[in-house]
Amino acid sequence: MHWSASPATAGQLGASSPGSISPSSLDEATEKATNAAGWVEENWGTWVESGLRILLIVVIAVVLRHVIRRTITKLIERMNRTAAAAEGTALSGLLVNAERRRQRSEAIGSVLRSVASFAIMGTAALMVLATLKIDLAPLLASAGVAGVAIGFGARNLVTDFLSGVFMILEDQYGVGDEIDAGVATGTVIEVGLRVTKLRGPNGAIWYIRNGEVKRIGNLSQGWSTAQVDVQLAADQDLERARDIITAAGEVMSKAEPWNERLWEPVEVLGLSEVHLDTVTLTVSAKTMPGKALGVERELRWRIKRALDAADIRLAPRPAPEEEQEQEGVADPTAAMAAPSALNNPTSPQSLASDPLSRASLGK
Repeated sequence: MHWSASPATAGQLGASSPGSISPSSLDEATEKATNAAGWVEENWGTWVESGLRILLIVVIAVVLRHVIRRTITKLIERMNRTAAAAEGTALSGLLVNAERRRQRSEAIGSVLRSVASFAIMGTAALMVLATLKIDLAPLLASAGVAGVAIGFGARNLVTDFLSGVFMILEDQYGVGDEIDAGVATGTVIEVGLRVTKLRGPNGAIWYIRNGEVKRIGNLSQGWSTAQVDVQLAADQDLERARDIITAAGEVMSKAEPWNERLWEPVEVLGLSEVHLDTVTLTVSAKTMPGKALGVERELRWRIKRALDAADIRLAPRPAPEEEQEQEGVADPTAAMAAPSALNNPTSPQSLASDPLSRASLGK
């Protein structure tokens, strides 16, 4: 039996064979490739433009960040060299010491470098995202919410940091200053953005968070006042005593190292107290910050020697009994004798307290 295939059947068999490709699939592939090439050709310019813009933004941000950080570093180094050159000269008393200046400048430089880097790189990142046609509104909203949450959770840390920044910028105190911070008193040994270290009078080191400091009393800024009270006997010549004290102060102001520590002549302010047997002269002088105690000790020494040489008597120290009488304290022996006096019917105390005894003695 003989079978014959029709042309249509042969065409169908040929199209279904694995090695054959239909004209329709070739046309579709060609159309897709043409569309892709056209899409690439249409957007190629935009891609190149966006890429070049992103590259330019990144290059400018990196170069600008490097230049600004280097400028800040050179400025800080110049400030440190100026402070070091002034140290040890006659102007060193008017300037903060080198360590204080160095720490303050380094802290300020660190803050400025960090702020500059954050501002430049943050702005560059936002510009890159805007170039990529990314909607920044949700991103900024999310960043704002995250910032509020972090700030609320770490509010103490943020408070300490901001307080430290403003404290350093305003130069409220520095290394070597004697300060009263309310919670502690001592000499500043280190100043940080979050914590300040103090060494107390007994040698203890206090770590104070900058956000906890509500008030600062700086005993080493500006100038200090040395004040000495001189008690003289009431019968001494006050005019002569004032001239002698003034002369002693002039001699002291010309001697080393007091000529740098005394910023104004020693002045006798006058009488601050007048009693029956004593008078008090107040002597004052403006000194270098933090040097008042040393000047007071030396001034007392020189005044005492000058008055002794001029045969001017200081007021004698009152005896303990006289001090008690002046303060209105009763004699303790009288208080101790009072109970025994009451037991004696003939004693004045007993008679004063017992009217019957007074009546019997009157009879």
